[in-house]
Amino acid sequence: MPRALLLTGDAAEELDTMYPYYRVQEGGWDVDVSSRTMRDVQLVIHEFDPDSDAYVEKNGRKLPVDVPWAEVDVERYDALIIPGGRAPEWIRVDADVRRITEHFFARNLPIALVCHGAQVPAVYGLLKGRRTACFPPITGDMENAGATVVDAPDVVDGNLVSCRGWPDMPQFGRAMMEVFTKSVDPASA
Repeated sequence: MPRALLLTGDAAEELDTMYPYYRVQEGGWDVDVSSRTMRDVQLVIHEFDPDSDAYVEKNGRKLPVDVPWAEVDVERYDALIIPGGRAPEWIRVDADVRRITEHFFARNLPIALVCHGAQVPAVYGLLKGRRTACFPPITGDMENAGATVVDAPDVVDGNLVSCRGWPDMPQFGRAMMEVFTKSVDPASA
């Protein structure tokens, strides 16, 4: 059975995390959640409030962790998922997060980026020359990292599939599973 690694941390957006987590399992994949420690990750819920210029945040569910970043054996995994929220801004400074992310890019394995998740590979220069979607306010960051930002719910660039955020989940989920399935079953291409 193919296996995906979901790379995250505290303040990951709940829908950005849980939708792909369950969607890949529906598609017949195993998923391991990886964070800094084995402590459950505190997910957050981002809502758009007409009385606020930015999204508002409240605590969401806790997500159990299967393996800490330092113990991830990248050879065990067939795909990588990086959800959005505020987690990407702080997890990207960890050396093991870099090691893991660079492995998937170097081997052209499937990578799913949700919302702010694009911040992780962008900071390592891995989106240079690539097409990606992202949460619209970080478009300039992605362009400064050399990416071409596409304003769409399901952007596919080879092994890379991305979306702007949780409202895109229906289109993104289908595109993600097409990319993931092709990687393990070339006959489905």
